Amino acid sequence: MRDRHVDNGFTLIELLVALAILAAILSIAVPRYFSNIETTQENVLKEDLYVMRDVIDHFYSDKGTYPAQLSDLIGQNYLRGVPVDPFTQSANSWTFNAPLPSGGCDELNSTATPGNSGFCDVHSGAPGQAKDGSWMKEW
Repeated sequence: MRDRHVDNGFTLIELLVALAILAAILSIAVPRYFSNIETTQENVLKEDLYVMRDVIDHFYSDKGTYPAQLSDLIGQNYLRGVPVDPFTQSANSWTFNAPLPSGGCDELNSTATPGNSGFCDVHSGAPGQAKDGSWMKEW
């Protein structure tokens, strides 16, 4: 009777080939993954700014004055909650522009402190640059 030797596993060479193929796939996929995360964060930030600016405009149209604080927008059901800045991971990092004495809003106007004269525009508090080279705090 013959001894039959049954192989119940992979050889070292087979495992190394499988790991090399996996490493090649990951070297292509991982940079795209992280690039997509950054792009998604930028898109979320732009959408949050668009929504908050639209809500501020609606508040001004309805009340004839700009909101003094973000909580005014929430308390009067213009917003459900303050969005979280996707780069700072905080809902308290937003910066504000004060309205002009004439009642209009100027992007070049000085930074406002919520609660004093109100605010007419909102910007991100993120310190970095976007993929296109622009500063996120200037959006």
